[in-house]
Amino acid sequence: MTQSHSEHFRYKMVVAYDGTQYGGWQVQQSRVSIQSLIEQTLFTILQTPTSLSGSGRTDAGVHALAQVAHFTTQQPINPAKTLLSLNALLPGDIRIMHLESTSPTFHARFSALAKTYHYRLHLDPIPDPFKRHYAYHVQHPVDLTQLQDAASHFVGTHDFSSFANSASRGSAANDAVRTLHRLDVILEPGGARLEFEGNGFLYKMVRNIVGTLLDICANKIARDALPHILKAKDRRLAGRAAPPHGLHLIAVRYDK
Repeated sequence: MTQSHSEHFRYKMVVAYDGTQYGGWQVQQSRVSIQSLIEQTLFTILQTPTSLSGSGRTDAGVHALAQVAHFTTQQPINPAKTLLSLNALLPGDIRIMHLESTSPTFHARFSALAKTYHYRLHLDPIPDPFKRHYAYHVQHPVDLTQLQDAASHFVGTHDFSSFANSASRGSAANDAVRTLHRLDVILEPGGARLEFEGNGFLYKMVRNIVGTLLDICANKIARDALPHILKAKDRRLAGRAAPPHGLHLIAVRYDK
């Protein structure tokens, strides 16, 4: 049976990347992005312009273990063969981990139910050169009990305007309420990681929360000020933004 010329075929990919050398996920004019490189590579393979939609943006320097994206073609492709071709042509710090056919209604961003991010803190006195691109070396003492205690305040459903850059634009302008299912502090060699799992995240929300938690540990912000900061919906009241290189997109969850 022949396919209709109007029929489209949608594919879902899982992408891992080291974001150190890139201007982030999204296509931009000033720096090379992960999205633009994959789109260019798809063009080389398919010989037709192909637009990629990701589950969300990651900033310059942010890493991903499992970013999810989708694209649509007018002709069916062989996912296994295309996967091999993509990885043969892409730089070594970007890898397509999985490629499969998916429903025409699947959308990498709008179909997502939850995301998991990890933020890694390097707490040894002397920085490990092998962690410099993947964990934030904090130069002041961090009491992990205090960190977990303060972190617990963010769990639940809140308006996170105070922890979003550009809170008056984009998704935050329409609705800045998000549900953070968990925020755990996990010990690891040389430091700790903060594990965020939520139904969605505003622009720089994770980095702003981490920076605020570190400012609490540095006695720059009082622990009991957090309820006021959340209610104020004012980014100026929250703490610093933690740098991007400690942030890792770990997983995006969809309805099975």
